[in-house]
Amino acid sequence: MRARIAVSRQRSSCEVRSLQWRDGHLRHVDRTIPDETAVALVHDASTTAVMMATFADLEDFGVGFSFTEGIITHPSQIRDLEVVEEPDGVEVRMWLSAERSAWLSARRRLLTGPTGCGLCGVESLAEAARDLPKIGGDRRLTASQVLTAVSALSPLQSLGAATRGTHAAGFWTPDRGMVVVREDVGRHNALDKVAGAMARIGENAVNGAVVLTSRVSVEMVQKAAMLSAPIVIAVSAPTGLAVRTAEACGLTLAAVARSDGFEVFTHPERIIA
Repeated sequence: MRARIAVSRQRSSCEVRSLQWRDGHLRHVDRTIPDETAVALVHDASTTAVMMATFADLEDFGVGFSFTEGIITHPSQIRDLEVVEEPDGVEVRMWLSAERSAWLSARRRLLTGPTGCGLCGVESLAEAARDLPKIGGDRRLTASQVLTAVSALSPLQSLGAATRGTHAAGFWTPDRGMVVVREDVGRHNALDKVAGAMARIGENAVNGAVVLTSRVSVEMVQKAAMLSAPIVIAVSAPTGLAVRTAEACGLTLAAVARSDGFEVFTHPERIIA
């Protein structure tokens, strides 16, 4: 896969002046806030999705979205990738192998979603509740390793530290620590960027755990399952549908993870107390 990106005028964050009320006093302060732009994910010259996203790691975003949505099963199926600025945003243009191009043509759909929306535009209820691979593997984590994985993510959130306004996702293994970290204004985008980065370096998700700063909605479980990740660790609580989906596909879901503990909602056999 070839990847090209033009020099960009866009940024992941921007500086603004706000009027701050604190301790009974008003004052002007300068603040760094996250920025976002419309990102069109384009396959074979046809738009598949338009998402509001942070302008960073867009090659990873394109590959990861293609993978977690089932458009590709291996990064080699993207023959070429180009990130191009347009007046209204950015296009991530991807050209697929003949096999995947034919598959996508038969199942073309338009997904247009705002930040935080992960199921916009699906054509049927059956697509929203899509079949997922069964998660196997013998990866186990101790309780202390779960806490270590959670604590390893925060120091690597450079954009989050500067803006206090982005989500992060990461992939952690016991022997190497946090292998990949990506940030975005959208939690789904952050996970897609991690998926893309892992695919591009040949990292196998069965070797570790996906770590999230966000709540665990069903689409986060679906994306993790498409990676065949055996364990997801999140700092916030899951939804009921996320729990049922994780249980059904065999994924271990540990959430409400803090420095003093966590809760395991599904398949606790992978967590050694």
